[in-house]
Amino acid sequence: MASRPDGFGYTAECDQKKAQKYNHELEKEERKWIGAILKKPFPPGPFGDSLKSGVILCQLMNALKPGSVKKISESSTAFPQMENISNFLKAAKNYGVTDTNLFQTADLFDGTNIGQVVICIDGLGRAAQKQGFKGPVLGVKEAVGEARQFTDQQLRSGDAIIGLQMGTNTGANQSGMNIGKLRGVN
Repeated sequence: MASRPDGFGYTAECDQKKAQKYNHELEKEERKWIGAILKKPFPPGPFGDSLKSGVILCQLMNALKPGSVKKISESSTAFPQMENISNFLKAAKNYGVTDTNLFQTADLFDGTNIGQVVICIDGLGRAAQKQGFKGPVLGVKEAVGEARQFTDQQLRSGDAIIGLQMGTNTGANQSGMNIGKLRGVN
């Protein structure tokens, strides 16, 4: 984790919001889920520190969809670790994790927003269920949209309804409106 000074003012407020958003219970579930999928215990210690190299995330992605992350670097230097995280994010997006659930590479690598990392992994768990992954489950299953079929008669039935904003709202008019006219003082 990068050592950063404490923020003041708006920065402190943003940091406080990020801290409030962090879900410790969800983190515990994710540790178990990742360990069950990778068939090895999740490393002890802070959640962000365990995921910082990106190796576990890439292995997780390959376990969910084999071959989705082609290159996993075991290097301890910054650039290959950030590349691992970036490769995971691309694979997660292709797998079906929404953009709003994804995090920025710096959120994990610098440890600035681990709460968003937790949200992303939860989104990955939901996407795995949606993709039909036959293994451990994380989170609730996402709803799938249902296609609606309407007949031509049902579609045309709305044409006969006149909305109140179409000039027939019984008695409403623009009398008393003085746009552009000076107000008279008596």
